[in-house]
Amino acid sequence: MSSSCKRDFSQLEDDEPVFMSRDEIERYSPSRKDGIDALREAHLRYSYCTFLHNLGLRLELPQTTIGTATVLCHRFFVRQSHASYDRFLIATAALFLAAKAEETPCSLNNVLRVSCEITHKQDFSFLSYLLPADWFELYRERVIEAENMILTTLNFELNVQHPYAPLASVLNKLGLSQTVLVNLALNLVSEGLRSSLWLQFKPHHIAAGAVYLAAKFLNLDLASYQNIWLEFKATPSIIQDVSQQLMELF
Repeated sequence: MSSSCKRDFSQLEDDEPVFMSRDEIERYSPSRKDGIDALREAHLRYSYCTFLHNLGLRLELPQTTIGTATVLCHRFFVRQSHASYDRFLIATAALFLAAKAEETPCSLNNVLRVSCEITHKQDFSFLSYLLPADWFELYRERVIEAENMILTTLNFELNVQHPYAPLASVLNKLGLSQTVLVNLALNLVSEGLRSSLWLQFKPHHIAAGAVYLAAKFLNLDLASYQNIWLEFKATPSIIQDVSQQLMELF
């Protein structure tokens, strides 16, 4: 790759989405400077995604809110090194921010309590008995600091567009809204949050890749729906790339 392709991700602007290639994300992540290779970073990404999924479910937040929090974490760690920040602390703050951004507000204290229970694998009442008297206030301060760091790093841009709506819209337009294809494709989209796809592709492109892969899993021939990929505004190469990266998650 030429030097012109190298990017300092810490300097990325967020006035509108900036999409990167997978190679750029893996090669030039700030974590590389701290000795964290691409495979290790993928494991770290997977761990905070799993944490966010569990945290969001425990707080009974919608999938869209969980997804937004996950993407905010991805955007943060493409600009900041994993070596410099506790990923679970950042994830906790990201979920609190996402809940506000998606208008599904959740009490900070509730977020903190459940986050602590998941992290320590203990009931909150037991943690309060074991830990110093001021531990919860100190944790609260750390999460607020993490929230400010996310906002600063992302230029206060919290808008995240998801593939769920375009996926449902196109399949509904083609008369496929009541099929098992829809549910499987939506599930694949949610699984895709564990990857860096949201940093690489537009939402409707991720939706197209998920539909394509779902159809393959179901041995469903979509040839009779000749305009389906035009509806998603996706080229064959984009569909192949997205579906391949989704496959890798399994």
